Amino acid sequence: MITSNPWKSYKQIATQTAPPGQLVLMLYEGAIRFLEQSLTGFDMDDPAEANQTINNNVLRAQDILTELNFSLNVELGGELAMTLRRLYEYLDRRLVDSNINKTPEGIKETISRLSVLRDAWKTMLQQQSGQGTPLIRQELVAA
Repeated sequence: MITSNPWKSYKQIATQTAPPGQLVLMLYEGAIRFLEQSLTGFDMDDPAEANQTINNNVLRAQDILTELNFSLNVELGGELAMTLRRLYEYLDRRLVDSNINKTPEGIKETISRLSVLRDAWKTMLQQQSGQGTPLIRQELVAA
């Protein structure tokens, strides 16, 4: 009898039922998590294990950046979508460089930039759901 991993099942159901805005947040969090795991490779003594840790986690983060990039609707998103596309492509190049040269700088920069995007996205989702401070005060809307 095969027993399934409950955490994996939970994650699979969560991604299948999450609204699109929540999925974007999950993608940002996943990319950051993989990149943080890749940084642990720089502290490993075994070069093969270090290279594998860095490479595998950077590649996973790049897959997420590719998904974020392809999900952009440039026609509806206009300049914001184009700006995000250029940023995702830039971050991908930084990760390629860090992975090839096994240097942490591009990985750290990508974590920093994705963290800003994640935090902004999270704030926007909270405001849309009424959990945060509204972008426009109600009194101003009624005026």
